Amino acid sequence: MIELKNVSFSYYLPEKVDVIKNINLIINKGEFLVIIGRNGSGKSTLGRLISFILEPTEGEIIIDDKKPKIDIDYIDIRKKIGMVFQNPDNQIVSQIVEEDIAFGLENLNYSEEEIENKIDEVINEVNLAEYRKFPPNFLSGGQRQKLAIAGILVMEPQYLVLDEPTSLLDPKGRKDVIELIKRLNNEGITIILITHRMEEAVLGDRVLVLNEGEIFLEGKPEEVFKEVEKIRSVGLSPPVFTYLSYLIKKENINIDIKLWKLEEIKKEILQLKLKI
Repeated sequence: MIELKNVSFSYYLPEKVDVIKNINLIINKGEFLVIIGRNGSGKSTLGRLISFILEPTEGEIIIDDKKPKIDIDYIDIRKKIGMVFQNPDNQIVSQIVEEDIAFGLENLNYSEEEIENKIDEVINEVNLAEYRKFPPNFLSGGQRQKLAIAGILVMEPQYLVLDEPTSLLDPKGRKDVIELIKRLNNEGITIILITHRMEEAVLGDRVLVLNEGEIFLEGKPEEVFKEVEKIRSVGLSPPVFTYLSYLIKKENINIDIKLWKLEEIKKEILQLKLKI
């Protein structure tokens, strides 16, 4: 697991700006954790701390019971934890798809045979095999994001942090990337997804709501999103059907506001009609 103990982080711009404040968090292996929050809440900074791109100003982060610099070096951390950014073009470094996937392995001095085998495995995982010899700029936005993910997957990470990976994509690209993320989680990779899309947030095992650098709400999606008024108080919109359930509830109709799927709400309303 990854454990954050009293973690805080500040930028100096040049004045000190406290972005993350005294976060205590455990991320379990195999979990699908979703982090949400309005712009400026600190969620991207938290993602960079979890992936060890940034180091805490205060507190410590422990990975698999090991302390960075003491029990584990940063090369091994990079193998364990990968991060995918919002804009895939910021992570693509080569002129050919297969070369981009191989980049990290080449820097770790893997043999040509090992690199070839790993590319074969990963390029099929992300459904880009037919584009193997293509320049990345021939790919769609969704395909480029999958290429960025492939460049991390080839390192065989145990944890994958994704910072708004679908925000620049069209609906088809978003759907493809989310399906890939879900599949990777089902295969055992721990997912930490940072997003502002509620339809993605409800897919997680657990949701963390950040507000002004602090944990505001935490729990299973159905428990977090039933707190409609709290969610709205920090500038977020609950899932549309959760909000619909909330509005129905306000009319003194006894409906479960933990619902967020249209099918569930239809079923609930039909049951209410039968009772009436």
